[in-house]
Amino acid sequence: MGLLMGFGGIVWGSITFYYHLLIPSIIPFGYSVFTFFNFVYFYFSKNFNRVRFFQVLLSLLLPFAYQWSLGGFVPSGAVMLWAMVALSGSLTFQGSRLSIKWLVAYLILTLFSGIIDGVVNEFSIMVSRPITTLFFVINIVITSAIVFGLNIYFLAKREELKARLADMTALLKKMFGRYLSAEVMNAFIENPSALELGGERKSVTIMMTDLRGFTALSERLDPEQVVKMLNTYFEVMVEVILKHNGTINEIIGDALLVVFGAPQEMPDRAQRAVACAIEMQNTMKDVNELNRSQGLPALEMGIGLNETEVIVGNIGSSKRSKYAVVGSGVNMTSRIESYSVGGQILISESVRKEAGPVLRIDGQREILPKGAERPLRIYDVGGMAGQYNLALEEKDPDLATLTLEMPIRYTVLEGKSAEKKRLKGSVIRLSEKSALMVLDESLEPMTNLKINLRDVEDRLAAYDFYGKIIKRSGDKKLNHELRFTSIPPEVDAYFKAHLRYAEKSGTNREWIDD
Repeated sequence: MGLLMGFGGIVWGSITFYYHLLIPSIIPFGYSVFTFFNFVYFYFSKNFNRVRFFQVLLSLLLPFAYQWSLGGFVPSGAVMLWAMVALSGSLTFQGSRLSIKWLVAYLILTLFSGIIDGVVNEFSIMVSRPITTLFFVINIVITSAIVFGLNIYFLAKREELKARLADMTALLKKMFGRYLSAEVMNAFIENPSALELGGERKSVTIMMTDLRGFTALSERLDPEQVVKMLNTYFEVMVEVILKHNGTINEIIGDALLVVFGAPQEMPDRAQRAVACAIEMQNTMKDVNELNRSQGLPALEMGIGLNETEVIVGNIGSSKRSKYAVVGSGVNMTSRIESYSVGGQILISESVRKEAGPVLRIDGQREILPKGAERPLRIYDVGGMAGQYNLALEEKDPDLATLTLEMPIRYTVLEGKSAEKKRLKGSVIRLSEKSALMVLDESLEPMTNLKINLRDVEDRLAAYDFYGKIIKRSGDKKLNHELRFTSIPPEVDAYFKAHLRYAEKSGTNREWIDD
């Protein structure tokens, strides 16, 4: 705008100078010179607000002053029309509120010009009527062209901004689409205030998942293989979670923390969370098919669910924050999950009540998690009826009685550390994922064991494998059913050889009596 009007100032200054009107010519020339220095000031100061203010001010005042110096409306060809450029510029670059003030000033100056028109006519230049008409044409055409050009500029910038916003929205959806469902993302986009720091108390269903024996497994693989295996796993699991509108709150190594019921309200959150967990377990077969096709080992996942009240919101600082859930119920979910074995879904009493009678409960037990003041009852979910009508598909094959008992050594694990005492036992029944063992002592269900083979070559005896006691078997307190949580390939091959030998020997597979 300044460049266009600066060029116009040179044109009008030259015209009036041609007619030997020194003072009137100074006004447009002065505008052009001021515009030049104003731009130089902006180049060094970068103070756009001040430069813009003076540019609009002079663009408004000088056309009126020029008109008065030429003798009023008619002799000047209504050169005050150039002040319309100031109004258009203000509306384009300063917004409607400030441009209204400039409009009021423009109207006052126009009214004042009408009042003093008879007085300034005494100073009018003596030109022919065709020249006066030419002045009108020049003022109307050039002013209209500048205003039109400013509007085109404004519309082009608006379209450019809309395109940038669309690109930014697409980028945000691409980034956060890995963590949030489409509904949650749209809620954030439509209501940006939801992203402000702060939290609110909400009842939610929390899911915690974890891969069984992944730490031991990752120690045997190259880092590139571990990353590939995790990416394959998360690719499938995230798709299922987003399908059920879960919010992925955090990925912790190989574990997932998922929230149902925040930030989006979800009346059926508990049922939705259980359905999601069942589908995730059933989809593990797809994960393992992909792993096998890439020469990677199979994975197993445990899931824990808890319905609880938490503080949910954006936590952190103004520079870096995260959408998180905070509360003791989150830790309790992790504790519940720690009692699960591969392929299992454990839920709290609160989830069972919230989900209702549609759940199929395959078992229950009382536990005393670390940090809990009283025992907690957890339930083993096998399926659910209702609109979802889902059931866990993969079941551990029946245990086969071994022709020869398999001697072992075991150590009871407490948390992440193992007791020093190493005890003896033997495997008497075996399947791909479970075993019936006779141990030197009676152990409580949910006890974790580190195990080694005994009476085998040293290389094979050096491999550790892990399992969790599921229950004591029958009346014999030393008989324990164990679910393997991590088995090295070498030990797995040894187990399969024993199973094939048992099948060739005609040993029948049998169910373990409760």
